[in-house]
Amino acid sequence: MSEAVIFIGAAPGGEHPQQLELSRANRHGLIAGATGTGKTVTLQGIVEALSAAGVPTFVADVKGDLAGLAMPGSPTSKAHGVFAARAQEIGYARWQYRDCPVQLWDLFGEQGHPIRTTVTEMGPLLLARLMNLNEVQEGVLTIAFHVADKEALPLVDLDDLQAMLIDVGGRGEELTLEYGNVSKQSVGAIQRSLLQLRSQGGAHFFGEPALELADFLHVDERARGVVNILAADKLMSSPRLYSTFLLWLLSELFEQLPEVGDQPLPKLCFFFDEAHLLFDDAPEALTDKIEQVVRLIRSKGVGVYFITQNPIDIPDTIAAQLGNRIQHKLNAFTPRDQQAVRAAADTFRPNPDIDVASAITELKIGEALVSLLQPDGAPSPVQRTLIKPLSSRVGPLDSNERQVLLTTDQVGTKYDEPLDRESAQEMLAVKAAGAAAAADSSKAKANAQRAAAQQAKADAAAEREQVKLRREQERLEAQRRREQEQAEARARREAAKPSTTDRMIQSATRAAASSIGRQLGTRLLRGILGGMMRGR
Repeated sequence: MSEAVIFIGAAPGGEHPQQLELSRANRHGLIAGATGTGKTVTLQGIVEALSAAGVPTFVADVKGDLAGLAMPGSPTSKAHGVFAARAQEIGYARWQYRDCPVQLWDLFGEQGHPIRTTVTEMGPLLLARLMNLNEVQEGVLTIAFHVADKEALPLVDLDDLQAMLIDVGGRGEELTLEYGNVSKQSVGAIQRSLLQLRSQGGAHFFGEPALELADFLHVDERARGVVNILAADKLMSSPRLYSTFLLWLLSELFEQLPEVGDQPLPKLCFFFDEAHLLFDDAPEALTDKIEQVVRLIRSKGVGVYFITQNPIDIPDTIAAQLGNRIQHKLNAFTPRDQQAVRAAADTFRPNPDIDVASAITELKIGEALVSLLQPDGAPSPVQRTLIKPLSSRVGPLDSNERQVLLTTDQVGTKYDEPLDRESAQEMLAVKAAGAAAAADSSKAKANAQRAAAQQAKADAAAEREQVKLRREQERLEAQRRREQEQAEARARREAAKPSTTDRMIQSATRAAASSIGRQLGTRLLRGILGGMMRGR
């Protein structure tokens, strides 16, 4: 461990040296100034000093030149003359060229070790911001996270989230009763946002192995703090992904690191370049979360430093917590610029020898207004300060230098190969296959039942037809028997009748008998009548 302070710069002749108390470095800070005024050099110089003091740091390399921290500066470089003159001007006799231990990171895995996290670890709030969801869509996304957690479905990558959203959309009616409205329209909108996130390269960020924050807290064999540099030049083309990633990283540090209070050295200093992106269009809930993390993370031994062009980009509730301030030149061409100048001037502890508002617009390149926390925690009076020269290279690394660093750092190949364990996508696929098999079985059973019912119906119809046929046969048989009996009766009657000759004889006999009878009757009648007449 080195001295308890790090040198920032001084006035000409070494007057009013500005030194950052390491015991107060976790009280956060701000580096602000217009483009081209020296913010990057100031940032790089502070990182160099923190590393030499044994403090690990994390910094996003937006322009690609901060990777030069890994190499010592050179007396043959273009900047050497300027740096040497500056060291002499401020009496910085200890200035020398030296490198810093560096670990290179890249969300896309191209210029550094891949950084990954799981969808579950990101959480619905940050993911909703990343996908620019409205409140209704964020609510549906939160429901998807809750259901995944309840049903033990790990959300590792974007494929898992997409599968989960499909599952939630298909169960909308069921989930609406328990959690609130889950419409297919909202699920569809989230899916479209997910597609846009993929197109921006967001899929590289989600997966395993997930980053272990302990790998950001290394020191080398010489007790120098390792500088973790995130290649952000490509990432800046997706500013929402950039800012959300850094906010996630800050939140993870807050969640995972133990409480340590104020320490002689910070455990980590976190530099957030292009900080305005963090707050652009941020909903109130997200701003509140950022304010909470910044306010409480100092007790975890982490210092957060925002780097931005305009200090009014930082909300007042967060700016009020930034005790260490370095303000480079601001222009005052527009009303907003003038407002920024006044706001910046009002944040410094007054110095009767300096008109802060005027000085802000008059600063030279590499000069800044500086106010740092003193050992008692109070800010020092603002001073015009010439920033110290750099010890490391000004400029980027070439591909060979990057490759050497990647193969020789403490991380090694730990994150190089992605893992693909069973997670929500596979589990839901198995569940869907089981449901499909059950549905097929149920369908087959239903079909079998329908076929059996149809067969039973056909059998019943056939039985009825057979009964009808038997009855018809019985009716026909009965009719046949009746007809036969009638025929037999007729035959018997016919057989009982006399023959034609007999009938003729019988007829003649009857006729004769009738004639004789009539004659006998006539005679008898005459005899009776005649006797009666005679008796008279």
